[in-house]
Amino acid sequence: MPLTGIEIFKLLPKTNCKECGVPTCLAFAMSLAAGKAELTACPHVSDESKEKLQEAAAPPVRLVTIGTGDRALKVGGETVMFRHEKRFENPPGFAMLIKDTMDEAEVNARLERFKLLQYDRVGLILRPEMIAVKNESGDAAKFEALVTRVKQDSDASIILMSENPDILAAGVKACADRKPLIYAATKDNLDKVAVLAKENSCPVAVKASSLEETADLTSKLNTAGINDIVIDSGSRSVRQAFEDQVIIRSSALTKKFKPLGFPTITFPAEMTDDPMKEAVIASMFVAKYAGIIVLSDFQGESLFPLLVERLNIYTDPQRPLATTQGIYEIGGPDENSPVLITTNFSLTFFIVSGEVEASKVPSHLLVMDTEGLSVMTSWAAGKFVADAIGPFVKKSGIMEKVNHKKLVIPGYAAAESGGLEEELPGWEILVGPREGALIPAYLKTWKS
Repeated sequence: MPLTGIEIFKLLPKTNCKECGVPTCLAFAMSLAAGKAELTACPHVSDESKEKLQEAAAPPVRLVTIGTGDRALKVGGETVMFRHEKRFENPPGFAMLIKDTMDEAEVNARLERFKLLQYDRVGLILRPEMIAVKNESGDAAKFEALVTRVKQDSDASIILMSENPDILAAGVKACADRKPLIYAATKDNLDKVAVLAKENSCPVAVKASSLEETADLTSKLNTAGINDIVIDSGSRSVRQAFEDQVIIRSSALTKKFKPLGFPTITFPAEMTDDPMKEAVIASMFVAKYAGIIVLSDFQGESLFPLLVERLNIYTDPQRPLATTQGIYEIGGPDENSPVLITTNFSLTFFIVSGEVEASKVPSHLLVMDTEGLSVMTSWAAGKFVADAIGPFVKKSGIMEKVNHKKLVIPGYAAAESGGLEEELPGWEILVGPREGALIPAYLKTWKS
């Protein structure tokens, strides 16, 4: 069980030195317990206490990193069954399947789709992370050549798929510096795959025919000194695979059963031949509780909804998505273009900026930091009111970009128009629409 704030406090030096950034060791302990601080912030904690605290702080589901650099994928590290309890930590990675029996044109097309299928949403770039390279030919040289091609032509984290240790070794040889996931260690090849993974410091996936066999395989890998493990329970029916995900997660979290305390990999691609049904199955695993989801291919009409679902589920429910405060120029505005203002709640920004762009009227959009709250909520909380908006407008730099003094405020903040005229002498405060969908029609009537 995670340590409480008081239990953590007993292991701290109790100097109240404030070097960690909070007034007392007790306050620091409470922050550690809540996951709002890092132990490294305390310069005086003893090595003995540090070891105890780090062991206690380790998540029940091990954090595993696949790949290197900025494109490395972190999976696992989870601490709760349901996101409302705290939050889910590390979103699952989506992997595209490429087989070494595919012709060159198909490989080229898939690599191109991997590069192109990315989306800008609420200020974030949504994109898949992985390519699973599967050996079907039985030819180690052919597999190595394909892995080399994937490494050269993409920035993907790589999964090497074969049950033949010699073929896996050829794949690792081609991309060992990218720290691929070696898939898979089975009861028949465990020793050889374990040696390969250990020699190259790569994570390894186990594939079993049952959860009992899975636990046995992970225990043997742990004994061999390998801790970065991903689990495939072997189930390929939707119901059984779903049940396995829930059992694995609950065993690790509620029963503290370490042999199942690892992230999982799932294969909707092997559960159906229907691409849309595959997407539905994948959506289930996004919620419950896959670490990696391997798809037969990426198509925009199915990938985009999955990326948005993942974004929604893995957003901290206690912390709204926020956009950076500042001036956003939409459509190449000039000194005569409209000036609108809104809050930095990402969904609000996404809707407003999209409607402004759709209007084809070049505009300046001021985005004010309201701690990620929407217009209505931040207005009710006193964060999007005249005496806060006025100073923000003055400091924003917008006066240097336009030769007029007209500011369009959201219709839901209409009550602030009078106060804003006092805060911004000489400015004309215009009340815009209450709904984003009405912005294009409103802007088309704009006169500077």
